[in-house]
Amino acid sequence: MIAPIERALAGLRAQTAVWRKAGETIGVVPTMGALHQGHLSLARAARERCDRVIVTIFVNPKQFNDPDDLKNYPRTENEDAQKLESIGVDLIYVPDPDQIYPDGFATNVSVAGLTDMLCGAARPGHFDGVATVVSKLFLQTAADFAFFGEKDYQQLQIVRRMAADLDIPVEVVGCPTIREEDGLAMSSRNLLLSDRSRVYAPVLAEVMQDLRVRLSEGATMSALLPDAQARLTAAGFTEVDYLELRDGGDLSLLDQAKPGARLFAAAWLAGVRLIDNIAVDETR
Repeated sequence: MIAPIERALAGLRAQTAVWRKAGETIGVVPTMGALHQGHLSLARAARERCDRVIVTIFVNPKQFNDPDDLKNYPRTENEDAQKLESIGVDLIYVPDPDQIYPDGFATNVSVAGLTDMLCGAARPGHFDGVATVVSKLFLQTAADFAFFGEKDYQQLQIVRRMAADLDIPVEVVGCPTIREEDGLAMSSRNLLLSDRSRVYAPVLAEVMQDLRVRLSEGATMSALLPDAQARLTAAGFTEVDYLELRDGGDLSLLDQAKPGARLFAAAWLAGVRLIDNIAVDETR
């Protein structure tokens, strides 16, 4: 059975009040739609842990700094609802824009420190938009648990910090990145790749895996970076926003692997921005 779709905050709160009165736990999976197996894995994790599961679908204009990017973002609400049917989601919240940003809306949520590097440096204002809409979704859904993929690792850390700093009583749960058989991290943006570009897209993950091995053996990022960038260019990537080794906690820049280090990448292929990250273990 396809879960009911709610578009109004009043209706959402009426339903969650019933669940709350019954003593049931609520899990939320915030998304922008165009659902793939990565999103579905988050919904399954929520289903396993919570009595009730809400999946939200809202293409948030405040986290796009390019109007064309917002316009071209895939919107597949009917297909998304059908994909969620087998998981047993209890409610799909697809708020009308005025339920998130009513007339006169004037508040911005900004997380300092974690937002001025990686995707934050390349996309000014993006994470303010993320923090603002996610804080609203946490409060609107009254969720006990929220599920996010590690594929957007910087976002995960920012959301955790935001919830902790604002005393929002929700546990933010990170879930492993889901990949295609050829290693490409699943993303709604993959739908924008042409058939030809899709063939070369997995090179990003291949380069990162090779870097992971070399870094875990003691090599430095500064020594490995030129060759890695050249491999991406040869595969058709036109620009590398970043390819960096960072601490998995505070996201500080590293040159050598240490416990908890992660490798982060963002690169453009045929006009589509692909991002990825993987853990790097120091084995020396």
